[in-house]
Amino acid sequence: MVKLKFRDCVFSTFLASLAVCCSIRSAEAAESVIINYGILQQSVSVSELSDLARNGEATSSLNRYLKRVNREPNDLQEILTKKIKIDPIVLSKTLNSLPGEMLLEGVSEVIRTPSRRASRQSLRAAIVGSALSDGEIQLIEVIENYPTQQVYVEGDRLVQIYKQLDRVLGVGRFLFN
Repeated sequence: MVKLKFRDCVFSTFLASLAVCCSIRSAEAAESVIINYGILQQSVSVSELSDLARNGEATSSLNRYLKRVNREPNDLQEILTKKIKIDPIVLSKTLNSLPGEMLLEGVSEVIRTPSRRASRQSLRAAIVGSALSDGEIQLIEVIENYPTQQVYVEGDRLVQIYKQLDRVLGVGRFLFN
C-alpha cells in the first residue's frame, strides 16, 4: 500500500476539484473578450474567438477589426491555438511559487479582469484549467476558462505572454525559433 503525505492528498483533491469546476462552464465563465490593440478596442464574443481558433473563420465584425489593426485572421488563430505542453501539477506548483507569482503579475497586465482586481488569481485558475484536461495550454482555452463574464486582452502584447511562459516554465522552446 502506498502512503501519501497529507499535503499531497490535499493538493490532489484541490486539483480534482479544480478540474470539475473548469470542465463545467458556469455562468461566471468568460462570455466576451475586450481586445485592445493600441488605441483601438473591440468586444468579441468568446464563441467568435472559439470558432476562429477551431475553424479559421472570422466573423465580419472581427474581420473588420483585424483589418483596422493590420492583422490577418490566421495570425490571431495561430496565437489562440499555439500549444504549450506542461504537466498540470508542475504548472500549478510553478504558478504558486514566487517566480510564478511574478509571471502572473506581468501576464495579468495583458489578460485581466474588467476591474483589474483578482486578475492574477483569475488568470492562474484559467491557465491551470486549460492544462488539466490535456496537459497543454492554449490561449483560447485560457480565455474560455476565465472566471469572469468579460476578459480584457491587450492584443499587441500577446506574443510577450508566450515568451514569458517559455522562459519561466522552460517549455515550448520550438515556438519562437
